[in-house]
Amino acid sequence: MADFEQRYRALSRQFHPDYFYNAAPAERRASLEKSSYLNDAYRTLRNPISRVEYLLKLEGMAPKGPEQASKQVPAGLLEEVFALNEELDEVRERRASGAPAAEWKGRLERARQPIEAKREEHEAQLQELSARWDATGDHHVLEALRDRILERNYITNLLAGIERELNS
Repeated sequence: MADFEQRYRALSRQFHPDYFYNAAPAERRASLEKSSYLNDAYRTLRNPISRVEYLLKLEGMAPKGPEQASKQVPAGLLEEVFALNEELDEVRERRASGAPAAEWKGRLERARQPIEAKREEHEAQLQELSARWDATGDHHVLEALRDRILERNYITNLLAGIERELNS
């Protein structure tokens, strides 16, 4: 990462539009474009999740839409999604029937705990797998990263659903 930062800064200085203010219009425009591309690339590669998603696209391993993504999610996680959706339905029914907020919010908080723990586990796995990919470039590691990213997306959606219910 230190090398990445150093290269970014060097290229940023090389292409920064401020150094081209007296140049011909075409050179100024080229500098602005290169600087913009460089900044976009830096933001993408600096963020671990967007970096993995970009690598998956480069390698042709990104899911080709929601249907393919749902086929690649492990059955165990889908079972948790199903169970959580049932819990959310029950909470909505309790809320609609006039149950005290403390009761149904408590159920939501309890439902969130295992999903939050799974999210933390996935974040650690993503970091470890990313480090292995950087060290080896092993295609199997990239496949594992793809699986973790797909699962992460499901987990993020689950947590967002819980948050929506808590805030409604």
